[in-house]
Amino acid sequence: MSAARILTWEVSASRGFETAWAQAGDGVLRARGRAVGTDPEPYWVTYDLDAGDGLVTRRLRVTVESGAGSRTLDLRHDGGGAWTVDGERLPAVDGALDCDLGLSPLTNSMPVLRHGLHRGPGEVELLMAWVSVPDLTVRPSRQTYTHLRPGRVRYASGDFHSDLEFDEEGFVVDYPSLARRLAAV
Repeated sequence: MSAARILTWEVSASRGFETAWAQAGDGVLRARGRAVGTDPEPYWVTYDLDAGDGLVTRRLRVTVESGAGSRTLDLRHDGGGAWTVDGERLPAVDGALDCDLGLSPLTNSMPVLRHGLHRGPGEVELLMAWVSVPDLTVRPSRQTYTHLRPGRVRYASGDFHSDLEFDEEGFVVDYPSLARRLAAV
């Protein structure tokens, strides 16, 4: 496992910012992060992500605070394809390997790293457990990741697509229309 990286993005889609403290290596990604957004309403997000055993999500814990109060989510994968949200089964996303935290570029790293798409040819279509922010609703999302060239991967879901730029370690540098990483200090 590598030393923790501190990654900060300006998130244009939420008119806010996100910072993640992330460690990746040996088929594992662990991260904790904080985000602030102002669209669709002012909110704060904190999260802890644990993806292991081939970069498969084990658990995502998220808390959102807004003018309406505080909401929490505990999303878990059992390692065999089944998911729970706050202890309740969620069969709509059975078979998914990854979570996708809305408005966060961090969770795009798991499928890209698992399949080495930031480095070499390939394309994968995946079912994701997509978490909407700031309401924390979990829905199934079909997503395709396609290697375009080293460091460049096309993300597509439904009619939407964007060509994402990744660094050598598999973290998003630029996600047009969503976020752009700020330079490290």
